[in-house]
Amino acid sequence: MHSKKLVVNDDFRSASPEQNHLIASLPIEVRARFAKHYNLVQLPLGKCLYESGNKLKHVYFPTDSVISLLYIMENGDSAEISVVGNEGILGIAIFMGGESMPHRAIVQSAGNAYQLPENILKEEFNRHSHLQFFLLRYAQSLMTQIAQTAVCNRHHTIEQQLCRWLLLSLDRIPSNTLIMTQELIANMLGVRREGVTLAAGKLQKQGVIEYHRGKLIILDRPRLEKLSCECYQVVNKEYDRLLNHFNDQRNSRLF
Repeated sequence: MHSKKLVVNDDFRSASPEQNHLIASLPIEVRARFAKHYNLVQLPLGKCLYESGNKLKHVYFPTDSVISLLYIMENGDSAEISVVGNEGILGIAIFMGGESMPHRAIVQSAGNAYQLPENILKEEFNRHSHLQFFLLRYAQSLMTQIAQTAVCNRHHTIEQQLCRWLLLSLDRIPSNTLIMTQELIANMLGVRREGVTLAAGKLQKQGVIEYHRGKLIILDRPRLEKLSCECYQVVNKEYDRLLNHFNDQRNSRLF
């Protein structure tokens, strides 16, 4: 599965790079130069975009897909350390001074992304201070998510972790439906499948979610937020502090 190339999506009619919030925040001239090198690619569920230690050849700007960053232990156990969706970019090692990452990137929710060669991003990063500004701030927000995930996994119940994970995933897709198995969710959270089954069952009984044959539908988001731990809000507030305020400033100058 890992050796198969991604399918290039030639249907640009319903897709736009600006569906990715990070791209949308960039100056027009940067977006124009990027546009010459983009490939719109389909990301199928479960696709491995890169393995731990592999040299990164591309970065990805998701539009309606979600990618999980998983740390794999020597015994094969795994745990998710962060998720990347339409708010950001996959492949921060390219502009942080490295060429690889110590984790695996797996497509958690199928969709599309704009693929950009790593050398193009490097050239533009070194050329344009505005791009540096946003990418480094995004990297800081991602580090907050990684740190908060570690705290959550250590101190909060599986039900709270599941609620946090569902909310972070929901924020990055255009619907309230997730296509994934409980086994996949357990792998992401680094817990036993039985624990996820029990936690999901409680949420379903309370009318918060509906789960059937790999399809999970969020029915009551406000209730889901109340049942989650504080970690979800911590991650969101830090992202807003670092990026959304500047997006708002930029948008106000356009009108």
